[in-house]
Amino acid sequence: MPTLVLYQRSGCHLCEDMLRELEQLRSERAVSLTLVDVDTRPELRSRYGDRVPVLEDAQGREICHLFLDPERLQRYMDSG
Repeated sequence: MPTLVLYQRSGCHLCEDMLRELEQLRSERAVSLTLVDVDTRPELRSRYGDRVPVLEDAQGREICHLFLDPERLQRYMDSG
């Protein structure tokens, strides 16, 4: 089962949009999704700043940020 990590923050409408799209994907396919609030740790806040949401794989490779990129996500899912 592919594992995805969504770096997000509370009150971020782009984060909410990406999460909604990922939840739709999870209803269609077995995917593990970990949510990480970047504002809970200073190093994450510094690393991601205003770039959230950021979707990465379990190894920390970025798949997309700000908006869900369905084509890149599909390539990632197909490669796993």
